[in-house]
Amino acid sequence: MEVSLTVLRQLVIMCIYMLVGWILKKTSLITSEGSKSITNLFIYAGCPCVMVSSFFTEGSPEKDKAVLLSFLGAALVLGLSMLLSRIFCHRDAVEEFGVAFSNAGFIGVPLVITALGSGRLLYATGVLALLAVLQWTYGQNLLTGEHRTTAKALLVNPVVIPFIIGLLIYFLRIPLPGLLKETVGAIAELNAPLAMIILGVYLAEIPFSSILTDPRLWVCCLLRLIVIPAATLVLLLVLFRGHKDIAEVLLVMASAPAGANTAVYAGRLGKDYHHAVRLVCLSTVLAVVTLPSILFLWDILA
Repeated sequence: MEVSLTVLRQLVIMCIYMLVGWILKKTSLITSEGSKSITNLFIYAGCPCVMVSSFFTEGSPEKDKAVLLSFLGAALVLGLSMLLSRIFCHRDAVEEFGVAFSNAGFIGVPLVITALGSGRLLYATGVLALLAVLQWTYGQNLLTGEHRTTAKALLVNPVVIPFIIGLLIYFLRIPLPGLLKETVGAIAELNAPLAMIILGVYLAEIPFSSILTDPRLWVCCLLRLIVIPAATLVLLLVLFRGHKDIAEVLLVMASAPAGANTAVYAGRLGKDYHHAVRLVCLSTVLAVVTLPSILFLWDILA
């Protein structure tokens, strides 16, 4: 119960951040060009620092095994999400992308830190890394209908290289200067506010009525926020009951709303950008209710 209440509080705070972005855009204090700059700051500074800083923890043989187990869990959870999205949303590539890939980086990471503790962020790295790789490969191919991924394109992904660096730091037990760790950690803390302000700016560009009156969006939100988290919960109860610390992290990441990258990729690849933004924004608002409810159910059943 305590965890679900903490998550609810954090989601409300994030909605306030989103309101700030909406106001700044409506008052022309942030332009479309300005929002692109903020997005670049988030993608190329915030996300890499989050990835690297998640490995700033003292390792042990027991924790090493837990990290590897969390990677296996991440693969299973993402595979389940992609399968269900493929079954129910295969007619629309943007919707399939948004339902398959949660907002694990924008919302999942801050929620794990605030609700479960920064020490457990290590168990989220598998989801973040696999999510970045799958969006860059499977996701782009899904949206374009063709194979566009190259090894070079994968390596320049802003999460992959920091992930490799983080792995080396953790498993090789590389000591880092305190000043460097503090700097990286401070930049990582910008992630949640920046992400939600960007979403608020996106929301300001869309008529609010068009979000509420599109039945397809509500079906996608049902899948993204209830069906997939419920299926994930069952999967974790069966396979990870004895690893509650890992399972809770995976459940938070899987229960997050549609990823903001849905809009980013759709816009960059010439797809229905506005439909993607509506899906991201509606699912983010509804997650204020659904995500704490899923975690409350987990507390009862686990």
